[in-house]
Amino acid sequence: MAPVYSTDGGDLRKTGERRLPPKPSTGGRPGVPLDGVIRIFRDRRSGGKVVTAIVCLPPAEIKAIAADLKKLCGSGGAIKDGVVEIQGDHRDKIAARLEDLGYRCKLAGG
Repeated sequence: MAPVYSTDGGDLRKTGERRLPPKPSTGGRPGVPLDGVIRIFRDRRSGGKVVTAIVCLPPAEIKAIAADLKKLCGSGGAIKDGVVEIQGDHRDKIAARLEDLGYRCKLAGG
């Protein structure tokens, strides 16, 4: 919900200004809490291909982490809307690497 009153500017509805807090991306996955834990999902894309999706990564480090994980798994991947997608099911390898790098991670989904 957007704020409608600010002590700095008064009633924001009159000025047309609405300040929304920035939201970290969970890749459109409802119910993913933003608690600092990286979630690793196995997902099926159209055509039945399996990808490993990693959500809640720090935005400043997402490109470097994605490159490292693609190299580790020996497969392709992409970054879409703040979600790293690695081709194939590599959840265990990815979780082990992220924990070695100091991140808290959790295998999520089925």
